[in-house]
Amino acid sequence: MEDIEASSKTAPTALETVPKSEHKTTVDLSDDDAIIPQGQIDPVFEAKARVLNHAIQDIGMGWYQWQLFVVVGFGWASDNLWPIVTSLIFTPIANEFHPSRPPLLSLSQNIGLLAGAIFWGFGCDIFGRKLAFTLTLGVTAVFGMAAAGAPNFAGIGVFAALWSFGVGGNLPVDSAIFLEFLPASHQFLLTILSIDWALAQLIATLIAWPLLGNLTCQQDTVCRKGDNMGWRYFVITMGGLTLIMFLIRFLCFTIFESPKYLMGKGNDEEAVRVVHEVARRNGKTSSLTVADLKACEPEGYVHKANVADAVKRRLEDVKFDRVRTLFSTKRLALSTGMIMAVWAFIGLGYPLYNAFIPYIQAIKGAEFGDGSTHLTYRNSLIIAAIGVPGALLGGYLVELPRLGRKGTLSLSTILTGVFLYCSTTALNSAALLGWQCAFNFCSNIMYAVLYSFTPELFPTPQRGTGNALTATCNRIFGIIAPIIAMFADLRTSAPVYTSGALFIFSGLLVLALPFESRGKAAL
Repeated sequence: MEDIEASSKTAPTALETVPKSEHKTTVDLSDDDAIIPQGQIDPVFEAKARVLNHAIQDIGMGWYQWQLFVVVGFGWASDNLWPIVTSLIFTPIANEFHPSRPPLLSLSQNIGLLAGAIFWGFGCDIFGRKLAFTLTLGVTAVFGMAAAGAPNFAGIGVFAALWSFGVGGNLPVDSAIFLEFLPASHQFLLTILSIDWALAQLIATLIAWPLLGNLTCQQDTVCRKGDNMGWRYFVITMGGLTLIMFLIRFLCFTIFESPKYLMGKGNDEEAVRVVHEVARRNGKTSSLTVADLKACEPEGYVHKANVADAVKRRLEDVKFDRVRTLFSTKRLALSTGMIMAVWAFIGLGYPLYNAFIPYIQAIKGAEFGDGSTHLTYRNSLIIAAIGVPGALLGGYLVELPRLGRKGTLSLSTILTGVFLYCSTTALNSAALLGWQCAFNFCSNIMYAVLYSFTPELFPTPQRGTGNALTATCNRIFGIIAPIIAMFADLRTSAPVYTSGALFIFSGLLVLALPFESRGKAAL
């Protein structure tokens, strides 16, 4: 997808300072910024994409985009909802099936997430954004509800991988279709979507409290299926909730295929029709014509619309020429390498601890003499509720002159690690709950800033590549987390110490980043 970014044409770095008098959202879509880098596979596609960018910007933000904002939020919610589901059902599943290596459940989930991100990310360029946008939630809902019938630990592991396969496609597909209909002046809404991510955790734990708290086996007791039905009711409920989100998308909202996807398939007429329909729904008109797109074609041009071309365009995002560009100068190489490392270490540290919070609460509570399942899931709800204001606070702190993106991200990441270490000092469940609330509050600030700060560090032509590199680091290290957990006894503080060290080190790495994007326009 072609990003529309604030203008600058001279600096070789990823960011350029904007004079104080010009600190406002400006969008430069001039042809001077539209030079096609060497090695582009289809310059006609790139030129037509810029014409469509102009058209969307002229239409502006309207009713259609606000509706899309709501249904895209379902994808953001699902992206956090189902990993939280895995975390919440971890303890009752371990109690019922007594697996020799319980973290294999988290491993199967992370493998599914990685496979889903790859399949849906490439697939939406082959069979369209519209189909993928609808199917991801549908796949998640079906396999989520089916998981309730899992007869053993292997069965629930398979279902966790399958529902995660759907979940893994939410962010790559939803962000693509949202941004392709979004005028550049409102691209900040992508950051605001983080609130759906935090609310999903709150909703999941709110539902889990009565179901898992009252209808699952107590810790260190004989656990029979009939006494442990709560987790099955829970995954059915979460699957039903996801099904409702799927039906709202499918029945209550008319999603148009992305104009850029249609244009890439050679269907210029349909792409223009969609742009005009969006303009009509927004109460506006568009001057875009098929002739405007045809004008980008050289004489004798013959469009080739096949799967191979679609895949080639997608692979352009990870082309080695583009990767080399991200390391072409000392400062840019330092910035790229460090932000990849930050994503990798957080991708390892966060699931290493967060995925096992209810389990840690249960075993620690048992040691403290108050490890009832009711109390465990009540505490999970409190922890989730504390995270919501953290996501909002992050959006405020990044604009403060003395903190900015770097300061906020570094401070919140370091504090996340510090509070993890503090949790090892807890002498009762109340103290443990307090430290875990502080952890979740800071980690929500961290993620809110990380999602918005990362793309600003890359120049526009290499932004897709940069995002792909950081996401890959995050998912791969996420797979490593449950493997480490299998060999580090969760009944000890070893995973907590490891996770805390990774957060603190990541926060220190952020301080060494050579760029601060506050008050600067991304190139």
